[in-house]
Amino acid sequence: MNLTNQQIRKLEAIISAAQSILADAKTAPSGNGKASTKAKRVRRSGKDLAAFRKMLIAERKKGVPVADLARKHSISSAYIYQL
Repeated sequence: MNLTNQQIRKLEAIISAAQSILADAKTAPSGNGKASTKAKRVRRSGKDLAAFRKMLIAERKKGVPVADLARKHSISSAYIYQL
């Protein structure tokens, strides 16, 4: 198979990118394959859930941005908008 110079340069770029990704993967802490940046999910029920919802609604009435609340409490912004 005859490759042009442009094709060879593209292949070399792909190979170098793959090598850097592999090097990063080897140095990164191993996990279960999921994103490790998210906090562990918390299941709230009963009185805790009611208090949590009241607190979220109160903070929204104070004018706290939804994005900040979602990040702070590890919940989706859609959940806050549903309230």
